[in-house]
Amino acid sequence: MSEQISEKAESPEQISEILLVLDKEKMKIMAVKGIDENGKLETIEPSKKNQNQFMRVDKQGDLFSNFFSNFFSQLKNPTNFSFFKIPAPLSIKLAKEMQKQVDQPSPEGDKLMKQHEVKTPQENHKQENKNNMETTQSTPDTSEYKYKPEQIDWETMNNLGLSKEKLEKMNLLDPLLKGYKTNELVPVSLNLGTAVTRMDARLSLQSNDDGQVVVAIHGIRKEPNLNFEFFGHSFSQADKNNLLETGNMGRVVNLVNIKNPNETIPSIISVDRLTNELVALRTEFIKIPDELKGVKLNDEQKQTLMEGKPLYLEGMTSKKGTQFDATVQFNADKRFVEFQFDRSNTNKQTQDNQQNQSQEVPKTFRDKELDKEQYQKFKDGQTVYVSGLVDKKGKEYNGYITFNKQTNKTDFSFQNPDKIKEQAKPTEAHKTQTAVNSEGKTNEATKNIKEPLKSGQTNPNNRKQQEQQEEPDAPAKSKGRKM
Repeated sequence: MSEQISEKAESPEQISEILLVLDKEKMKIMAVKGIDENGKLETIEPSKKNQNQFMRVDKQGDLFSNFFSNFFSQLKNPTNFSFFKIPAPLSIKLAKEMQKQVDQPSPEGDKLMKQHEVKTPQENHKQENKNNMETTQSTPDTSEYKYKPEQIDWETMNNLGLSKEKLEKMNLLDPLLKGYKTNELVPVSLNLGTAVTRMDARLSLQSNDDGQVVVAIHGIRKEPNLNFEFFGHSFSQADKNNLLETGNMGRVVNLVNIKNPNETIPSIISVDRLTNELVALRTEFIKIPDELKGVKLNDEQKQTLMEGKPLYLEGMTSKKGTQFDATVQFNADKRFVEFQFDRSNTNKQTQDNQQNQSQEVPKTFRDKELDKEQYQKFKDGQTVYVSGLVDKKGKEYNGYITFNKQTNKTDFSFQNPDKIKEQAKPTEAHKTQTAVNSEGKTNEATKNIKEPLKSGQTNPNNRKQQEQQEEPDAPAKSKGRKM
């Protein structure tokens, strides 16, 4: 599985290498685990059982150079060590050969060591000055490139309507050679002999099983395919909602390496917004900057972004010098922290809820600030009477407010809603009428009365009903006149 997964996945061996180190004092070859908080190098025996603890690094020149410069600057006593970058599948074997060279030097072993040795940033800087090499955006160092122009099958590219000159003119050849997808849709023509198809797609270069460089066409899909497993991961409903709403899943999951099904790789997942294709990025390749638009990130904020979660930031400064607030999140497809202005309010509310529930309850209502007692009742969900409110025409009015915790909104009423509810409740007298007439229940004092009970009635209310209650089987008296 590659650092960025799409239609075709690459194995870790294709995109990552192991960092070995020679401790010049102990004269011992070890595998690097990392650096602790005190700047001390953490190492482990380069054995098969320890493989999952080895530090993996991106083998592409520009990514590794940036990583190693940062890594080296954090290391305490860096001159005590020599580092070597080794292909992952050969790490254990080459570590043994290097240790053999340390113990019993030979010309062949010296050649092996020099082949894989990583030059320190200081050594690289001296070499650059010596060769007077300029590395600008227009003429980057060749070590930045993953592919060479001569590796591309230009005949096939021409059949797609994409000549070398056209790609250069569109500024698309450079990112392709660096191993990235084009950052925009490209019109592609497919001539199938009996049919010609034209479509818009993003392009990328990949190596097939034979080592040949082929062009991958990332066509536009109607929607992301979230109903099937993605490298062993089944999307939950929350995952689907996040991907469809924001383009980012918002958490780290372990994805299966298709080259080695027994290995899982921690990754984040996003949607390519141009094609609706799912893209994954290994967490080890997530790089979080120290600050965003003038806001310095603390360790907790960096960790939130490292885990793929959204983070609401306030007080950022735009290029025009104006301050703004926004939600930011790391995107696996773009490989950087992106802004999500449309989700800022929602995420701010979510973040505030997690930090402090009381912050969601406003202390003012229509510019009228609540006193301490009012606010406490209001926060507890009780109805609060507020006077001195002013309407748009400048006239004062009073009313009752209640905070609805389910909707996070304030309900207003000119009448006390608690009294309205109380008045709406049936009294004890009305309860008897409802129970007997509507619910089929029995009241001992009126059980033999044949007429429906009236409102508030709990006993016979006339002579006739009294007789029915006392003598339920007696025939009713005639109402005829006496002759």
